Amino acid sequence: MKAIIVCASASHGNTKRIAEVMGQVLEAVVVDPEQVDMAELSTYDLVGFGSGIFMTKFHPRLRQFVRSLPKGERRRAFVFATSGLPEPPFRPFARPLVRLLKQKGFEVADTFSCRGFDTWLPFRLVGGINKGRPNAADLEAARTFAEELRARTGVAS
Repeated sequence: MKAIIVCASASHGNTKRIAEVMGQVLEAVVVDPEQVDMAELSTYDLVGFGSGIFMTKFHPRLRQFVRSLPKGERRRAFVFATSGLPEPPFRPFARPLVRLLKQKGFEVADTFSCRGFDTWLPFRLVGGINKGRPNAADLEAARTFAEELRARTGVAS
């Protein structure tokens, strides 16, 4: 089975580091949304979608990419994010993107998030928050997530 990870990583490369760890486990290529060949996307059994969180939302490039996908029969997907602040229980980061992916025909198998170094204002004034994140524990959590996802979906071996 084939997997691909579509990752919009900006600022500090937090999300790209998480995507690369997951990509190793899933034997998946990691690409920017602008690099995806739409015709080839349908050949993948599992598609990961991830970015940093900006003002409680996924990166605009990733959201625009998902909105541009044609509706149709798709395979499984997963969603992941890095964020400077914890996910508010009353408004989970992933919910709107998961909803949009389901509307496009994806079955969303799971979601993952962890903290990332964040220098968005006003945090820039104090040198940022979550320095050193994602750290070794975050990368190990991403690896474990991908291993469990691989076992459940049968992607790679």
